[in-house]
Amino acid sequence: MRTPFVAGNWKMYNTIAEARHLVSEMVPGLQAIAGVDKVLCPPFTSLLAVRALLEGTDIGLGAQNIHWEPSGAFTGEISPSMVSELCNYVIIGHSERRAYFGETDETVNKKVHAAIAHGLTVILCVGETLVENEAGQTAEVVSRQVRKGLNGLDLSALGSGQIGSLVIAYEPVWAIGTGRAATAEGANGVVAQVIRPAFSELLGDNASQAIRVLYGGSVKASNAAEFFEQPDIDGALVGGASLKAAEFIGIVDAARR
Repeated sequence: MRTPFVAGNWKMYNTIAEARHLVSEMVPGLQAIAGVDKVLCPPFTSLLAVRALLEGTDIGLGAQNIHWEPSGAFTGEISPSMVSELCNYVIIGHSERRAYFGETDETVNKKVHAAIAHGLTVILCVGETLVENEAGQTAEVVSRQVRKGLNGLDLSALGSGQIGSLVIAYEPVWAIGTGRAATAEGANGVVAQVIRPAFSELLGDNASQAIRVLYGGSVKASNAAEFFEQPDIDGALVGGASLKAAEFIGIVDAARR
């Protein structure tokens, strides 16, 4: 059985004071829900403040990005060793990073290797644009992103074969922040027929069945259960709805059920 996993990606929202307020609203409800791995991913500026509020809870903390180098003259970047001092998770390859900041399959791959080498659990994002979707290229694009993003990885790199050091998030780009979610059946089909087979090519059938794959893209408390009922979807990477305590708690509760 794969443990459900729900992560909240706050993107570039919330000052430190706002982050503290939101976490204080969330913690009691999230703590009451067992059997789900829960992670909050605030901006870098709020990581330390949020970490303090999550101490002693079962709620994980993640960053939204890293650089692949351990240190150096990279103004404005954050190294994996810096991130690993504060949290245990990191989002890599989000479509906004690919679209707005020039990330490629190759740089995503470098970040994946660097994160895992520093003991971070990677939430690797893959997904096709609307143009690619309408052109029938979903399988080609998503399979390529999985294979190139994880190129050169082996089970020993995941910490004595612990596949839990990696989570995949399928986020069709056309569904992110648009209010237009994919159908649950359609998303499950991509996971079952594209992502798991691509993963199997790299790390074997056992790893393919053990890896947790999330759905992301306009997930709300009102539609989360539809996705979580699908056999190959193990949770969600939540954007806008993770900025509202009741919504995010509702999504986590749907994963529990």
